[in-house]
Amino acid sequence: MSRKYIDCREYPSTMNCTVALSADNDKELLEAAVQHAVAIHGHTDTPELRTQLASMFKSGTAPLTIARAEAA
Repeated sequence: MSRKYIDCREYPSTMNCTVALSADNDKELLEAAVQHAVAIHGHTDTPELRTQLASMFKSGTAPLTIARAEAA
């Protein structure tokens, strides 16, 4: 079983979120990601949100740092 993660630092937002979540299975990671998206980013828990989040999962573990493009 491969560990998976999702990393908010990879997606631009006004709050510059620095949270990265990881888990050993998709179901556990999806539940954590949905909770984070709802509680912190104000999203609504919908099937579309769950599909979008699941599509952002990557194999492995999140890197310690993420290079961010500077706003012009």
